[in-house]
Amino acid sequence: MNTNLANLLRPKTLEQFIGQSHIISKEKPLYKLIISKEIPHMFFYGKPGTGKTTLSKIIAQTSGYDFYYFNATSLKIDELRTIFKRYENGLLKPLIFIDEVHRLTKTQQEVLLPVMENYEAIIIGASTENPYFSLTAGIRSRSFIYEFKELSYQELNKLLDKALDQLDIIIDKESIEYMIVSSSGDGRALLNLLEFSSKVSNNITLDILKDLRSHSIGDGVSSSQSHYDITSAMIKSLRGTDVDAALYYLGRLIDGGESVDFISRRLVIFASEDIGNANPNALQIASDTMQSCSKIGYPESRIILSQCVIYLASSPKSNSAYKAINSTLEYIKNNQPLPIPIHLQDNHTGYKYPHDFGGYVKQQYLNQNLNFYQSKQIGFEKTLSQWVDKIQNKNNS
Repeated sequence: MNTNLANLLRPKTLEQFIGQSHIISKEKPLYKLIISKEIPHMFFYGKPGTGKTTLSKIIAQTSGYDFYYFNATSLKIDELRTIFKRYENGLLKPLIFIDEVHRLTKTQQEVLLPVMENYEAIIIGASTENPYFSLTAGIRSRSFIYEFKELSYQELNKLLDKALDQLDIIIDKESIEYMIVSSSGDGRALLNLLEFSSKVSNNITLDILKDLRSHSIGDGVSSSQSHYDITSAMIKSLRGTDVDAALYYLGRLIDGGESVDFISRRLVIFASEDIGNANPNALQIASDTMQSCSKIGYPESRIILSQCVIYLASSPKSNSAYKAINSTLEYIKNNQPLPIPIHLQDNHTGYKYPHDFGGYVKQQYLNQNLNFYQSKQIGFEKTLSQWVDKIQNKNNS
């Protein structure tokens, strides 16, 4: 084939687009906006091969906009200004697509702001990471952020059927299953494997596929069962202090080709969410595991992961830190901001420096009595509570 299969099969219309029905099915607002050519500024994030660039091109084509592709890592401000100048005072608008948008600098974002404000161009960004925290408040205020989910087994199967119609090949059900499952929700990866295996032979076998791709890509799976189910089982076993069950599910993930980065990230999250200050050392060990595994990789990382899983499963559990921040954010979301007491503000007097009072002095830090944190009194959390009581009561005794 002279034409890349992924490009050959790239959909040109919303009707041809596969996946992301949670944001662009016919009853969804975004679908209606695209059809009516009322396009807002948007930022898409999600795994590779889920259609972020493709949907952006469809939007441009549907709306009659000229499409310009940029990557934030090499984007030059002068290039943007040249395009904006070309279209100023014109009836036609450009659609600027920026990949890896989480890497945009503050200066680059400031250049985009007036253009977005006046809709002189449509800005669509894409990233494999949630760009919320890397975008300025001004950018977020003028745009919408959408998460792209990995393609389901059924969606990948539909994409594969379309591709097979273009090729004169023989492939059995077992090979189709492996091709779909090992692509881990990535449509581009699916088509890439199909294209190059068909160049090896027009009779695609499981051996050919496994020679080209020995394990699932990205956050892999070992069967059509979602990797999230196995990961969930491991986390719940850790939470339930069942060392052997946690090791079993860890083994399933490793055997299925799950990336070491994905597993270690989940362990770091667990250490904070489910153990927290009941054993603060758990977070340090999980973080060290993630760092070590990223440098070493498989197969040796299996030992480091095993050590970490055993430690986490054996640790006392508390979700008080997790509940505390959720409760705090919920309060902030549903209430007006509290004014900061005058003595706590910068360049104001009246603040009592605790170190001048032996380490603690009673003073007001909030103008309301709020209580977000509830200690479980488990493990080291009990010690922390005792410390707080001792510190606060020292000068009252």
